[in-house]
Amino acid sequence: MKTAVIKVSLLGTLLLLPVLSWAQTQDLKTIKLNEPNKKRGLPVMEALSVRASVREWSDKEVSLQDLSDLLWATNGINRPEIKKRTAASAQNAQDVDIYVFMKDGVYLYDALGHALVPVVAGDLRSQIMMAPGGGPGGPGGPGGAPGLKPEGAPMPKPEGPPGLKPGGGPQSPAPIQLILVSDIGRFGGGTPELKYEWGAIDTGIVSQNIALFCAATGMATRPRASISKDKIKSLLKLKDTQHPFLNHPIGYPK
Repeated sequence: MKTAVIKVSLLGTLLLLPVLSWAQTQDLKTIKLNEPNKKRGLPVMEALSVRASVREWSDKEVSLQDLSDLLWATNGINRPEIKKRTAASAQNAQDVDIYVFMKDGVYLYDALGHALVPVVAGDLRSQIMMAPGGGPGGPGGPGGAPGLKPEGAPMPKPEGPPGLKPGGGPQSPAPIQLILVSDIGRFGGGTPELKYEWGAIDTGIVSQNIALFCAATGMATRPRASISKDKIKSLLKLKDTQHPFLNHPIGYPK
């Protein structure tokens, strides 16, 4: 009898999980971002002179204004009349999407509405890094470049377990994690290999916007390619044409 009760209870829990997950996502609200402050920051040459990759962040939460300005600078609409972006893209495909991982959940940046749209609830910031020793999702692996064999490109050397600096000491987590995803299905022509290349180039352009904004405004970041691409694609329910290329932790210097 006890066994039967346990089985029924377990079945009820399993059936309830999707409902709970859906309900939690519904609890997240669209975040309307502030108008970007286009007068702030260092001149571009000074920003270039201080640009640097960091590995430690303070535990101070990123303000709404800083987040609003960051996302607009990253890949926002700078010419509303023609809906063009702050970052160039091949064929004007505007293929790079910005997923924002925060404490309460993951959001997708809506450039046209200058808002954050809920994707999934929960703190998933620690789940995007590649496992120690590498893993699937690198070049040539699942989620990698179309047409490449596993030996087609070297795997990046892992930097060690998440939360550790190269020397082994603790690394302070950033309050916000950006994942840059290129949807190569938005390109109008070209082979799969060429589209993948364009997507990678476009992602690099967006990445540099992030780096320059942070350098100019006293924030801190660095680009990371050692991410768990398969895990990210699963968490975000990405299509086969959507490729996570880079992660940018964002915060204030420690």
